[in-house]
Amino acid sequence: MSPKILRSTYVVGGMTVISRITGFLRDIVFARAFGAGAGMDAFVVAFQIPNFLRRLFGEGAFSQAFVPVFSEYHHKRQPEEVRELAARVTGTFATFLFVITLVGVIASPLLILLFSAGFADNERQYGLAVAMLRLTFPYIFFISLTALAAGILNTLGRFAVPAFTPVLLNICLIGGALLIAPRLEEPIVGVAIGVFVAGVVQLAFQLPFLARLGLLRRPRWGGSHEGVRRIAVLMLPAIFGSSVAQLNLLIDRHIASWLQTGSISWLYYSDRIMEFPLGVFSIALGTVILPGLSEKYARQEMADFSATLDWALRLVLMIVIPASVAMFVLAAPILSTLFQHGDFNSTDTMMAAYSVRAYALGLLGFAMVKVLAPAYFSRQDTKTPVRIGVIAMLANIVLNIVIVLPMVTTGFVAPHTGLALATGLAACLNAGLLFRGLLQREVYRPTTGWLLMMVRYAMANVAMAVVLVWLAGNIDWWIAAQWQERAWRLSQCVIAGSVVYFAALFLIGFRPGQLRATAS
Repeated sequence: MSPKILRSTYVVGGMTVISRITGFLRDIVFARAFGAGAGMDAFVVAFQIPNFLRRLFGEGAFSQAFVPVFSEYHHKRQPEEVRELAARVTGTFATFLFVITLVGVIASPLLILLFSAGFADNERQYGLAVAMLRLTFPYIFFISLTALAAGILNTLGRFAVPAFTPVLLNICLIGGALLIAPRLEEPIVGVAIGVFVAGVVQLAFQLPFLARLGLLRRPRWGGSHEGVRRIAVLMLPAIFGSSVAQLNLLIDRHIASWLQTGSISWLYYSDRIMEFPLGVFSIALGTVILPGLSEKYARQEMADFSATLDWALRLVLMIVIPASVAMFVLAAPILSTLFQHGDFNSTDTMMAAYSVRAYALGLLGFAMVKVLAPAYFSRQDTKTPVRIGVIAMLANIVLNIVIVLPMVTTGFVAPHTGLALATGLAACLNAGLLFRGLLQREVYRPTTGWLLMMVRYAMANVAMAVVLVWLAGNIDWWIAAQWQERAWRLSQCVIAGSVVYFAALFLIGFRPGQLRATAS
């Protein structure tokens, strides 16, 4: 059981690494060409709205509702029933998405005011954001159908293709910035065109793989189909439960639109740094274990269910804690190396570093949610994450007021930092409540050795942090250095930190076999 999940995690993680690397290349191009000004702020909002809906209707609520039901059909029904379910879901989902897309394009001026009311004071920025949203909003139609195809492929154990698909988005956005933008009066609009093209390309890429599996049927309306109705019932509460982190980010963007110009862009670049470890490890692991947990629940193999979850939690802690420590220590070095070129200057580096450190404090919370939530969705329980999500979202709003308002009134140089900190703390609360719920229901029963494992992780992280602080040195050096010098020194920090961390784990008694044993 665990070797299969581990191999699948490596596959998804490896493909995600490629996606994140091309994503960094994309953001480097953005930083060089557009910096952190009003145009970039407008694009971030115009892309964030359909991106939010993508995570809501695509890889979020829909996938969490669809995969358990499709997995049950796959293991308990005849092949023709499985193909019929896929066709009915596709037709119904596509109709719903078309209506949402049409409404979104028409209502773009209102949506920009809803999500970034601060733009209303800048007529040019507001008009630019509206124009770009009309180009980016159809992305939700194509990418949500892409997520449907990915859910089918993941359930059938074909993880590589869905994991590679986001690379195509990054390639299209880089193409939009380099090839289309220079030919336009408003260059940033070229990137919005790239978003539209990316949606079409990503969906087209996955269709041949569905055809090979015999699951590319003519879409049909399925409002009365039993499987479609079950998915809809599960999806409705999951829409909110799966979107808490995205709602929090959108609340942050809305508040940031009232702060100094550049705040939205600084949060965007900070979020991109955080998304690297989150995507490579936690999202990859959550993607892999959801079909596995769904299968075990369908077969009522609850001991294996708990063991799989225990293994996943241990693995996440082993990887994500040092990632958050490294993000905190190396925030400015990472930003200066990746983005401090062209229109992205040293001030942008320092301002974004504040929010990177704040996000780092909440990284473990974000990561744990990605692993704990599938334990609910795989059991077709979407109501509990909704209740917990409401609590987390309300906590984020309160924390924004409690943290950000004093920063603004006292003249703190980077009040956007409070937005990142509030979001991270809300994610930690979300993860803690999800974890407590699994314990109370005895769905998850921790295996022995947790205390010793946590002591070992803590000691190894302290050793790594000391080495990173020593190697990173003074921030002034990073600001003034050439790109090649920064890249070489950052590479040294990353390699040395990794070696020290894993060497420390080994010296204090940790062995990889101990981790594998928890999932046997």
